[in-house]
Amino acid sequence: MKDTRFGPKGWTPERLGSLAGKTFVITGANAGAGFQATRILLSKGAKVVMLNRSAEKSIAALNELKEEFGASADVSFVRMDLAELASVRDAAAQLLENIPQIDALICNAAIAQVPTQKLTVDGFESQLGTNHYGHFVLCGMLFDRIEASTGRIVVVASLGYKLGIRTIQFDDMNWDKNYSANPVYSQSKLAQMMFAYELQDRVKAANKNVNVYVCHPGASATSLISTSGGPVTRLAWWLMTKTPMVQTAEKGAYPEVMCATENELDERALHGPTGRMEATGPVGKGTLQPHAYDKAVMTRLWDVSEKATGFSWSV
Repeated sequence: MKDTRFGPKGWTPERLGSLAGKTFVITGANAGAGFQATRILLSKGAKVVMLNRSAEKSIAALNELKEEFGASADVSFVRMDLAELASVRDAAAQLLENIPQIDALICNAAIAQVPTQKLTVDGFESQLGTNHYGHFVLCGMLFDRIEASTGRIVVVASLGYKLGIRTIQFDDMNWDKNYSANPVYSQSKLAQMMFAYELQDRVKAANKNVNVYVCHPGASATSLISTSGGPVTRLAWWLMTKTPMVQTAEKGAYPEVMCATENELDERALHGPTGRMEATGPVGKGTLQPHAYDKAVMTRLWDVSEKATGFSWSV
């Protein structure tokens, strides 16, 4: 059933009031949807801390944002590489030292369609290691700070979760035997969603004050595939971005900003565009397929993730 809660145009930033006094932390915020989300939040007076891998690109992004919103715009960055757990731990420690309040942590960064198998420094398949394990540890380290702020965690997923094997390949998490760019990407995004839905259950059981939302940007013209996909994928995507089948990066940011700010959204849901194939169109609550919250797989993935990362959650 179509979500009509926000009217025919769906959710747009026009619904936002002042966000003065609120602090948002966003991974992968120097380009694409993360950068556009930062712009929207700053335009409403929020404070934004970007967690980005590239210092050079972050400085360029900061300069652009200060030019648009003035020198007093409260935006900064902490260098963090999600593919390196030591870097994630360092960044989280810096945030805990310097950021007293986190109203929302938006897990926006990702890599996609890596053409040949690559492993992170910690020995994980790169897409699973970056998209899931890196965020798993970051959310865990910042959880108490988020809870103290009665904040929320927003996981940016992908419609790709419906592709591939639609479950977790536990007997070969790194896909040593059957690596293929797309199914492995699909597994990494499904893992992120399963983490979020399992976290919802744990938060509820522990009676904690954190909301956890899952969204996706639809088909948006971001730099995701052009930065990590193979040449053929990149060309096909570039051609698609020139058609009405793909929306702007700014529109791709709407679902994550909505999940970071809007009250009384459903948690066991997937928020995003509700138009053609749910890839574009008005933003609201989309369709969520049940394999994404298969309880037995979710709890097993949680245990495997704690063991792999060496990080034990407090919920």
